[in-house]
Amino acid sequence: MDQVRVGFVGLGIIAETHLEVLAELPDVSLEFTADPKVAEPRDFRGTRPPHYPGLGEALDAHQPDLIVIATPTSTHAGLAEQALTRSTARVLVEKPIVDDRGSLDRLRALAGVDGRVFVAHHFAFSPEVRWVAEQLAGHPEWGPVTDITSAFYDPYILRGEQAFASYTSSWTDSGVNQLSVLARVVDLVERTSAQDLDGGASGWATFTFRSGDATGTARLRTSWLTGASSKETVLTCGRTGVEIWIDHTAMTGFAVRGSTLLATHGNDGRTPRKVAHYRPLYQSLLSGQPDPVLAFGTAAAITELHGVT
Repeated sequence: MDQVRVGFVGLGIIAETHLEVLAELPDVSLEFTADPKVAEPRDFRGTRPPHYPGLGEALDAHQPDLIVIATPTSTHAGLAEQALTRSTARVLVEKPIVDDRGSLDRLRALAGVDGRVFVAHHFAFSPEVRWVAEQLAGHPEWGPVTDITSAFYDPYILRGEQAFASYTSSWTDSGVNQLSVLARVVDLVERTSAQDLDGGASGWATFTFRSGDATGTARLRTSWLTGASSKETVLTCGRTGVEIWIDHTAMTGFAVRGSTLLATHGNDGRTPRKVAHYRPLYQSLLSGQPDPVLAFGTAAAITELHGVT
């Protein structure tokens, strides 16, 4: 891998994880940071790269190889367009890529979007999800997946109106993560139902998917009405009775058939959860052959299934 010069836009909470992982990569340099709400440069490996109030000012002075956009979703389309038209860089956008159809159509129309824009579907890179994909690929005798049930809970109700201002709703925030998990192991077909519940603090949606020669149903629940974070997904291979349980919070999993334990996945407890997501994500992105789950086409399909208007 050649030296990769990175321009980073948006220095909020998730930027901490991005920059921690990027700092681990010896062939990456931080060319600049940009954020109108941050006045001081950010430390990166003991240095402070140039900092700008916006991407436009940064691109007046720099031509990076990769631009990372970690800003509020409503700004993604405009910044991605600016990055595409004013640089030759690849662009990594935090998920979800957009939250409305007009912005999605606007990005689709841009030249080069399919080969240069990627989306950080980090849950698809979590250790337990990659383990599930490996298990299914390695055990064709288990048969196709026929049912999936997933529940993502976060205690954001404690934040009151600030949660809705930041994340819009439980489904808006977590649904895209659940769909990116599903995209790792099955082929999503269509959304068959969706409900916003509890004033947007909870959500419920169902989808059809294909797995091998089978068509299955996925049931997705999200909610902020909880005292702690908890995220679990269960996949059932109905023809053989195999069930695969994964705990996204603990990054663990196991597969069973009846009373027989078939496989397990544990965790060393030393790697923070989001670092465990973004480390393989960046390895894939910078490998020269990015995982298809990062591609703009995948993001567009997930966005439409998620329910943009």
